Amino acid sequence: MNGMVWRRVHMAAAVPLVAGVIAGTLLTSCDDVQQAVDSLSSPTATPPAGATAGATDAAPNGGGVAGDGSAMAALGTLQVQPLSTETKYKRDEFGTPWKDVDHNGCDTRNDVLHRDLRSVTVQKSDDCIVLTGELTDPYTTRIIRFSRSRDSSAVQIDHVVALADAWRTGAYAWTDDQREAFANDPQNLLAVDGPTNIDKSDQDASEWLPPAKGYQCTYVARQVGLKARYHLWVTQTEADAMRAVLSTCPAQPALGQ
Repeated sequence: MNGMVWRRVHMAAAVPLVAGVIAGTLLTSCDDVQQAVDSLSSPTATPPAGATAGATDAAPNGGGVAGDGSAMAALGTLQVQPLSTETKYKRDEFGTPWKDVDHNGCDTRNDVLHRDLRSVTVQKSDDCIVLTGELTDPYTTRIIRFSRSRDSSAVQIDHVVALADAWRTGAYAWTDDQREAFANDPQNLLAVDGPTNIDKSDQDASEWLPPAKGYQCTYVARQVGLKARYHLWVTQTEADAMRAVLSTCPAQPALGQ
């Protein structure tokens, strides 16, 4: 990555610690995203109905408290209840896809490509636009050579907690700004193998896990951390599946670090 791009990608403010969950090491954020995240995580904020369990609440699904920073402990703070069927999910509810929410001149998709790919080349007339790069796909461990002109869908940006899943577990009750913040939160975004991302679709951890078993703990921990951070709930089958994975790595930090 050239110096100009490196500065542009790294000027955004770091994502803070929220609700006792260890912050991610991802490299982009923004004031707009932060304000919406703060409105969800503030002690005085009112989370969506049915998704109010916090680090000091009783652990409804058998875990401990989130004080030790582990994903297993954070899982114990999540509310457990069925999926909401109040309103139908629509992608538009989460805002325009891949906006430049951090106002660094690059849209979210290209920010994530810059962050996750190696040996990146960019468009001469716009150094935000990633033309080529190499990805070590976390979901399969395969090496994918990305070429925007040849097959841009070979690498896709996955929402670790799928937007439709978030909608059904509390996001339906959020404000537009909160949903846009979630859709563009760099901690919820990964560049991954396109076909594998399509296979995942909007499934939760009880329905889909990364084929690379060595990444499953990190993946589930990230989902748990995000759901705790945004006061989303889990279904019983999802909680059971998450616990089964995390039982193999009980010290795994929340958000997968």
